[in-house]
Amino acid sequence: MKWLKRSNTLWKTVRRYGLAELFVPLAKKGWQRRLLAALPQSRDSSAEPLPVRLRLALESLGPVFVKFGQVLSTRPDLIPHDYAVELAKLQDKVPPFDADLSRRQIEKAFGKPIAELYAEFETQPVASASVAQVHKARLHGGERVAVKVLRPDILPVIEQDLALLRFGAGWVERLFADGKRLRLREVVDEFDKYLHDELDLMREAANCSQLGRNFKDSEMLIVPKVFYDYCSRDVLTIEWMDGTPVSDIAALRAQGQDLHRLAEYGVETFFTQVFRDGFFHADMHPGNILVSADNRYIALDFGIVGSLTDYDKRYLAINFLAFFNRDYHRVATAHIESGWVPPETRAEELEAAVRAVCEPVFNKPISEISFGLVLMRLFEVSRRFNVEIQPQLVLLQKTLLNIEGLGRQLEPDLDLWATAKPFLVRWMNEQVGPKAFWRNLKNEVPDWAEMLPALPRKLNALVDEARQKEMRDAYVHLVKIQQRQSLWLAVIAVALVLILLFK
Repeated sequence: MKWLKRSNTLWKTVRRYGLAELFVPLAKKGWQRRLLAALPQSRDSSAEPLPVRLRLALESLGPVFVKFGQVLSTRPDLIPHDYAVELAKLQDKVPPFDADLSRRQIEKAFGKPIAELYAEFETQPVASASVAQVHKARLHGGERVAVKVLRPDILPVIEQDLALLRFGAGWVERLFADGKRLRLREVVDEFDKYLHDELDLMREAANCSQLGRNFKDSEMLIVPKVFYDYCSRDVLTIEWMDGTPVSDIAALRAQGQDLHRLAEYGVETFFTQVFRDGFFHADMHPGNILVSADNRYIALDFGIVGSLTDYDKRYLAINFLAFFNRDYHRVATAHIESGWVPPETRAEELEAAVRAVCEPVFNKPISEISFGLVLMRLFEVSRRFNVEIQPQLVLLQKTLLNIEGLGRQLEPDLDLWATAKPFLVRWMNEQVGPKAFWRNLKNEVPDWAEMLPALPRKLNALVDEARQKEMRDAYVHLVKIQQRQSLWLAVIAVALVLILLFK
C-alpha cells in the first residue's frame, strides 16, 4: 500500500509541475509526443522554466529525490547545462527529529544508557540533514565531541524511493529514443551505492581517519580525531572542532585571517589530495568547511570521498596541461587512449569538437579560467562521442567546482592555474622521469628477490609442460590417424563382404 501511495504522490507531482514536458524531446514516435503534450498540468507552475519546475518537484518529493537531483547536477555529460545549474541549487532542508529518538538510537547501538557513554549530551542538535543529525557532547574523559546519529527507520523510505527511481529509469530507457544514452539505470545504481555508503557511519569514520593520516601535522588542513569506541553503523563520534564557517567572510576579516593564503590553501589541499594521495574529500562545499584560529581549514562530513588510480591521475594531468597549452589533439588522443571513447573514433573529429567547446574559455584572462568548467566542457563533448565518464571523475569535477568557488569567494583575483600548475608538472615528472623508474624498481625488487631463486625450476617446469603438451598433441594426432585408418578398414571390409555376398 505504501508503494501505491508513494506512486500516487509521484504522479500528482508530475502533473502539478508539468514534468511530462521533460520527455517530449525524447519520444521515439509521434503518438508518444502527442500523448505527453496532452497530459494535464497545473497552471500554478506553468510560468516557470522547466529546469526550475524540476528542482521544485524534487524538493517537494523529499530527501531521497533531493539527493538524486544533486547527483544529476554533477552529470553534465547526461543533462543539459541549464538543468545542471538549477539542480545544483538543491539543498537538504529537513527539520531535526526528536532528541529522544537520537538517544534511543545511540543506546540501541551500544547497549548502554547514554549517561554511561557521554558525560554530557546536548538534546538540541547543532545540524540536521536528510540522513542524519549532529549533537554536541562530552566524553567522561573530558573530550568534547560531535555525535552524528542516523535518522531512525530511514532505510525503508530510501529503498522504496530507490525502487520507484529504478522503475522509472527502466521505462524511460525502453520508451524514449535518447533513453539508452542517458543510462539512467546506471545513474540510479550509482546513486544507490552512494546512499548506502552514507548510511554506514563506520565507513565515514574510516574515511575521516584516512584523510587525517594523509594530512597529519599539515599547515593547511585539520581533520578531527575519530573515537572508534563510540562509533557504529548508526552512530559516529568525532572530535568537536571550533572554527568559523568559511562562508562568513566578514567574520574572517574581523579575525584578521589571511584570505589570500586560505584561497591558495584550498587549491593546494585539493591537488595534494588528488595527485599525491589519490584520495579526496568529495563533498567540500562551504557548509562542511571551517577555518581555525591559526588560519587553517577544518574539514567536516566524510560521507562522500573519491579515489583515483595512477591511470586516472595521469589522464587528468595530461588533459589539464594539454588544455592550458591549447593542445587539443593531445586532449583527444588522451580520451581515446583511456578507452572511454569508442576505438573507431577519429582523433581529428574529437579534436575539432574539443576545440569548439574549449577555445571560448580562453577569451577570459587565465586567472579567471575555471578548472571545473574545463572538465564540464570536456564532459559535454562526451555526450556526442559516447564517452564513458567514470564516477570518480564526476565526483572530482563536482569537488573542483566547490573548491574554485570557495577560492574565488575568499580571493577574487586568485590565479588557480599558477597555484595548480606546479603540482601537475611535478607529478608528471615523477611519473615519467628517473625518479619514477627508481621508485618502481624499488617496489618490484622484493617480488624479484622471491622469484629469482625459483626461476630455473619454474623455467624447467615450463619447458617440461611444453614438452608434455607436444607429446599429448602428438598422441592425440596419432589416435585420430588410427581412428581414420580403422574407419577405412571397416569400410573396405564391409565392401568386400557385400561383393562376396552378391557375386
